[in-house]
Amino acid sequence: MGLVVQTLSEQIFTLVRDRIISGRLQSDTPIRQDALAAELGVSKIPLREALARLEQEGLLLSQANRGFFVRPLSADEAEEVYALRLKLEPDAVAEASKLATKEDKAVAKAALEALDKASISDKAAVGKLNRAYHMSLVQPLNQPLTTQIIERLNIISERYVGKHLEPAGRDDRAHKEHLAMLELWSQGKAKDVAAMMHDHIASTLEDLRREFKG
Repeated sequence: MGLVVQTLSEQIFTLVRDRIISGRLQSDTPIRQDALAAELGVSKIPLREALARLEQEGLLLSQANRGFFVRPLSADEAEEVYALRLKLEPDAVAEASKLATKEDKAVAKAALEALDKASISDKAAVGKLNRAYHMSLVQPLNQPLTTQIIERLNIISERYVGKHLEPAGRDDRAHKEHLAMLELWSQGKAKDVAAMMHDHIASTLEDLRREFKG
């Protein structure tokens, strides 16, 4: 495995993104650039670069003369993001299941185990690990552009995963669905895993609709 070197801007991007997704930075919270730059020990140039990228990723909003704010969750955004996932992710996972190697299957199994562990002991990490599991089912497709688009949709979805899992009992349902999908995917049952992934994403969207109406 090659050494991955992140620029300072990329490191800041990752750190702030994780704070937003984990809920440490709440919706509509202003990003206090002076304080954040001082905390991280960086200048404002790489910080602004990171914040601009986070705006492009749909996690921040900028307002003239006011700076950057954490973008609020919204029913409209959830509808759009999950509709796009429904169009792309089931078919991508199905095709990837036909190509998955023994190593790919081991990576997916480990990703699910990490997610299950976090659901008990580290709730703040659930969104990130849920994304890692979903992406492990897509990676064998070896189509970089498709994979990049699906990953970006999953990044935006991470905050919605937290909202979706707020009511009791949904953790257990998600675990059962994830485990069943992994088994079908590992067996190369493309049609079946596509149908289950479609239902999994669609049921999450239905739960979110109820959450926003409530």
